[in-house]
Amino acid sequence: MASVELPKKYKAIVYDKPGSISTKIEELDMPEPGPGEVLVNITHSGVCHSDMGVMMNTWSMLPAPTQAGQVGGHEGVGKIVKMGPGTESAAVKIGDRVGIKWMAGICESCEACRAGADANCFSGKISGYYTPGTFQQYVLSPANYVTPIPDGLESAAAAPLLCAGVTVYSALRKSNTQSGGWVVILGAGGGLGHLAVQFSSKGIGHRVIGIDHSSKKDIILESGAEHFIPIDGTASIPDAVKELTNGLGAHAVLVLTANNNAYGSSLELLRFGGRVVCVGIPEGDPVPIKSADPGSLVAKALQIIGVAVGDRKEAIEALDFAARGVVKTHYRTEKMDKLTDVFQEMFEGKLKGRVVLDLQ
Repeated sequence: MASVELPKKYKAIVYDKPGSISTKIEELDMPEPGPGEVLVNITHSGVCHSDMGVMMNTWSMLPAPTQAGQVGGHEGVGKIVKMGPGTESAAVKIGDRVGIKWMAGICESCEACRAGADANCFSGKISGYYTPGTFQQYVLSPANYVTPIPDGLESAAAAPLLCAGVTVYSALRKSNTQSGGWVVILGAGGGLGHLAVQFSSKGIGHRVIGIDHSSKKDIILESGAEHFIPIDGTASIPDAVKELTNGLGAHAVLVLTANNNAYGSSLELLRFGGRVVCVGIPEGDPVPIKSADPGSLVAKALQIIGVAVGDRKEAIEALDFAARGVVKTHYRTEKMDKLTDVFQEMFEGKLKGRVVLDLQ
């Protein structure tokens, strides 16, 4: 198939010292798309807290430590520049702008895939861990798993939606909370959180209580939260939530942070029949969730569920919200050589919104 003239080498950011906050720019050989694959020239990639977990080897759920030289990243946007054999009937073509998600590809035949749970594919390949990720200028992807990017939506703004956006959108849908219901968002000022506040309040019509560090107050309220509770300086967060909800508690709590303590009191924020939606992957030894004993769960009919990133359909729907201006990513762009600094800022809990790497 016809394609543009490609360089023999290109730039990529690798984890050069896994287990620590360290990245390095290297030059790699241009790959050739195999059967069913496309080659995407990535222009922008979001930086996710999950990337830091992979780099730091803090995720015990992964089967092996991250290897030196791994290219991270899983929120990439770019144009298809080459198509491999067997893609003649693909829904995409050269020149199309597409996105690469957390799951680089799925088997489409396991029980999870048949149920539409892409992120739970038993043989799924995580981008930036099992495969070279999106912190590079060119990446291979299955032609049937890239996500089309709507016209009019800037690539930099679209990138964080491919993981952070679709994840919180899926989590909110699975919270089973109707319009007008109370939703508490823990980690509301972060990359996932500020998008969740917007999807929840502006897209679905929930009444949102955002909880985070006091330094995140402005971004949380600007994103549409009805109330803000600072984790620093609040004697009892459960009491504060109940006071705002007529003593009843929230219909749902989304835990969007990797902070263990956020999970500890999550059930205490719920009213009868409420649901905790676990999204953030805790690092280190997990903290027990208070009131998670069977008696309390039965008496209040409470539920705890886990939600990974959404499926292909939800990714398209989340991008559509952004294309229509309902949801806007709060982000700043940085060049490739700033990634280590970005991770350090993230590690210290100082990062507001999202960072998008400009890979051009």
